Amino acid sequence: MPSRSDPVESRADDDRDLYDVATWEERTSLDGLSVALYWLITRSAKGLVVLAAFLGLLAILGSFGLGLVFDPAVAMLVGLSAVPAFGLAAYVYVSDVTTAEPLSLLVATFLLSILTATFAAVLNGRLQPFFSPLGFPGLVLFFFLVVGPVEETVKLLAVRLYAYTDDRFDAVVDGAVYGAIAGLGFAVIENLVYIARTVEMSELTIGVAVLGAGDGIAALRALAGPGHVVYSAFAGYYLGLAKFNPENRGPIVVKGLVIAAAIHGLYNTLVGPVTSVIPALTPLPRLATLFLFVVLFQGAFGYVLLRKIRRYRDAFLETRDAVDPDVKPELTEFED
Repeated sequence: MPSRSDPVESRADDDRDLYDVATWEERTSLDGLSVALYWLITRSAKGLVVLAAFLGLLAILGSFGLGLVFDPAVAMLVGLSAVPAFGLAAYVYVSDVTTAEPLSLLVATFLLSILTATFAAVLNGRLQPFFSPLGFPGLVLFFFLVVGPVEETVKLLAVRLYAYTDDRFDAVVDGAVYGAIAGLGFAVIENLVYIARTVEMSELTIGVAVLGAGDGIAALRALAGPGHVVYSAFAGYYLGLAKFNPENRGPIVVKGLVIAAAIHGLYNTLVGPVTSVIPALTPLPRLATLFLFVVLFQGAFGYVLLRKIRRYRDAFLETRDAVDPDVKPELTEFED
C-alpha cells in the first residue's frame, strides 16, 4: 500500500520547511520530551500487563499453597505430563529452516506464557457460570466463544509482548516456533495447577509420582499438552505472517486466532462425549480411548501444521539462492 502524504507536503518545494505544519521530526526539547513519554507509556503498558499477570499467578498458586509448587513429587508429575508437549514444541523448533531462534527469546516466551495464562484462568472462571445453565449446548458455546478464543489470545500475547518486537524474529515461520513455545508454557502451568488441586499430597511421594499418581494424572495431563502447542503454533504462524505484511496485520492475526480457537473448541467439545460413549459401547478403557482420540485428533491437525511449515521450507529453499546465495539454512529432518 503506497504511503500517503498531506496535500501541502506533496506540492511544496523540497527546500520549504514544513515542520509542525504538515511534517514532524524531533527538534525541540518538547519534541524530545514527547518522544520520551511515548516510549515510557508503551513500555509501561507492557510492564503493567506482566505485573498484573504475575500477581494473578501468585494468587492462583497461593490458593493451594506456594509450598506445593516446590514439592519434588509435584515437580515430577508436572515434568512427566509436559514431555509430549515439549517433544512437539522441539519438533516445530527444528523444523524452522531459517536461522535458529535464540535461547533468550525462547525462554522469555515460555515464562511470559506462564504469566499470561493467569488471564485465561480468571476469564474462564468468571464466564463459565453464564453458560452452565444451558447444559451441553452451553458448554459447547463456552468452549468456542470463551475457552478457545481466550486461551489462544493469551498465548499469542506472550509472543507479542517480547519476541515479536525483537529483530531476531526475522521470518514468518519464527511465529510458529514462538507460538509452540508459548503453548508449552501454557500446558506446563495448566498441568501444575490441575495436579496441585487434584492429587492427595499426603499420599504422594516421588516414587508414586513416577508410577502415575492420582489414577494416572500425569498421563491424563500429558495427553492435553500437545494440543496447546498445535493450536498456538497455528496462531503464531499467522502472527509471523502479519509482522511481514503490516498493511493487513489485523485480519491476518484474527485469522490465526480463529483457526486456533476453532480447533481448540472442537477438541474440548468432542473429547468428553468420545471418551464416554466409546468405553460404554466397547471394551476399550477410558484412558485408552482418550489416548486414541488425542493421537488421531491432534495428529491430524499437527500434520496440517507441519505441512504449512514444510510449504514455507520449500519456498525458502527455492528462493534463497536467487535472493542471497550466501544464506545457508540449517539442515532439518525435511532435507532430502
